[in-house]
Amino acid sequence: MVERSRAARTVKDAEDARDELRAALKGAGVTLPSLALDGVSLVGDFPRPLVDLGRCTPETARRLAGALRGDVR
Repeated sequence: MVERSRAARTVKDAEDARDELRAALKGAGVTLPSLALDGVSLVGDFPRPLVDLGRCTPETARRLAGALRGDVR
């Protein structure tokens, strides 16, 4: 039961990280439509969740690169 609780906290932490990234990207004017948790990384008794950035258009990739560089658009 303790392990299940630990696994749930691990997944919740990954969800929180995903949501934090989504909010920060939105603040920079960037939306990654496929931003999600990687389903395969969630299986098993000891999940090791990964945030999957997914796919985006070239325009979105450029906006993300600009946001990381600190460009103002």
